[in-house]
Amino acid sequence: MAIIANVTNGKLDEKYTTPASQKTEPQGTNLGYDQFLQLLCAEMQYQDPLEPTSNTDYVAQLATFSELEATLSQTTAQQSTMANNLVGKEVIIKHEDTSTGKTYYVDGRVDYTMYKDGEIYLSVQDGLYPLSELDTVADGEYYEAVALGKSFTNMVSQLPDVENLTTAYKGAIEELRDMYDGMTSYQQQFVSDDDLKVLRELEERLEELLKVEEEKKTEAGEDLEIAEGDGESTKADDDVPEKTEEA
Repeated sequence: MAIIANVTNGKLDEKYTTPASQKTEPQGTNLGYDQFLQLLCAEMQYQDPLEPTSNTDYVAQLATFSELEATLSQTTAQQSTMANNLVGKEVIIKHEDTSTGKTYYVDGRVDYTMYKDGEIYLSVQDGLYPLSELDTVADGEYYEAVALGKSFTNMVSQLPDVENLTTAYKGAIEELRDMYDGMTSYQQQFVSDDDLKVLRELEERLEELLKVEEEKKTEAGEDLEIAEGDGESTKADDDVPEKTEEA
């Protein structure tokens, strides 16, 4: 099949058509083997007669392209194997929202992989993300430790500051302490030092508030006992008969 194309200064223009006016374009951004052969034939047809390209050069071009194609094919196969091995593992995806331009992270388990439009996608948290956006692959222990660290931070953020703390948060603070003490030493490494400092400050303040509250209860109890004692003394005095003078 001959190729109809415009030639400028002995070079083939970028756009070309077939006799049937049908374009032959590569899929996506990859140059296929057929497209390469068409370009090679066009180069041979429209080469400069005064400086023709040698057969050795053509063979070298063909060999170079074949080597490149084999490399790309091997890379694609390796990426496909890598993606399949990620199924069931915990990963972190660094995704850029094209509508807002903001970058955010998605973490979760890879449910399956999909090959779409010449690219491999990972299914994470009911969303599809290109393999190129893969940021971190984590084992179960690491992922659990990171999740616990995030949960700890969220729980700390829901507590008031030291100045506004009341004894009503006693249960939440105790729950937070039990959570930290129940972690392994490896998991505790993922707890922020700032969060741990806040917890200790809240515990110290809570202890002061409880102590003051207990002192108030004690004082109130003592006052009640005194009041009751005064009441009994008055009643006893009323029961004593008055001493009458003897005639």
